[in-house]
Amino acid sequence: MIGVFDSGFGGLTVLRSLIRRLPDYDYFYLGDSARAPYGGRSLQMVHSFTREAVEHLFDVGCPLVILACNTASAQALRTLQQRHLPAHRPDRRVLGVVRPSAEALAGLPPGAIPGLTEPSLATGTVAVLGTMGTVTSGSYALELAKLAPRLNLIQQACPLWVPLVEAGETSGPGVDYFLHKYLDPLFARAAPPSRLLLGCTHYPLLEEGIRAIVPTATEIVEQGDLLADRLEDWLRRHPDMEQRLSRNGTRRYATTDDPAWFAAQGEPIVGSAIAVEKVALRPFGR
Repeated sequence: MIGVFDSGFGGLTVLRSLIRRLPDYDYFYLGDSARAPYGGRSLQMVHSFTREAVEHLFDVGCPLVILACNTASAQALRTLQQRHLPAHRPDRRVLGVVRPSAEALAGLPPGAIPGLTEPSLATGTVAVLGTMGTVTSGSYALELAKLAPRLNLIQQACPLWVPLVEAGETSGPGVDYFLHKYLDPLFARAAPPSRLLLGCTHYPLLEEGIRAIVPTATEIVEQGDLLADRLEDWLRRHPDMEQRLSRNGTRRYATTDDPAWFAAQGEPIVGSAIAVEKVALRPFGR
């Protein structure tokens, strides 16, 4: 199976796109809703939680895991790839969302490799909306400095958006207040962004309200479809992993919180009834 991990149910927006683009593969989705949101957690906690989730997905039969969570990708992916996997799981792979999203912001095609691909000559201003953890990690700034050094990057933390979505609040005057709180300063600037990345899987669930505020001249970039594009390209370039993935069209869903609640939140996103199991994540090595 392809494992897909998120801190909550927001990553189902990514899974939905993966299923549309690559429907034959088997998927196991894990949402750590009992400990969501991750955005305000310490670096150590995000790394520990992410490693526990990745190890669980490995144990249930996922040779490849996608970190749909931007905070986990920004704060834990590099350490997992460079230290944890070589030492403990050399035959497994973990991919994140920051690099492909930065490629999209830079206007580069899937699979761009610094040093082998010329950096984008794009200029102007782009913006990333994300959790506090994603923004303070500096991951998007680092990637764009390599991929498109002429771009001016604005990063805006939106710490209250994920709690609103996890609470089922996606529209209404209260939600609109917090959308304006974080969006209005971006477009009051002398040089507003021409491209805006929704750098959290929960944010597409606020899309209607976001689009009502963002000027039509600004392109809104969502991560679901672009990740599906880039995963398809990655599998094409890594046939050894692609051949290990089963193709029965099955989907499994798990949460660390209440399965009935998770199903009620997730079914409108995936567009069908889902059976959700409850799992307990254990610290690595125990």
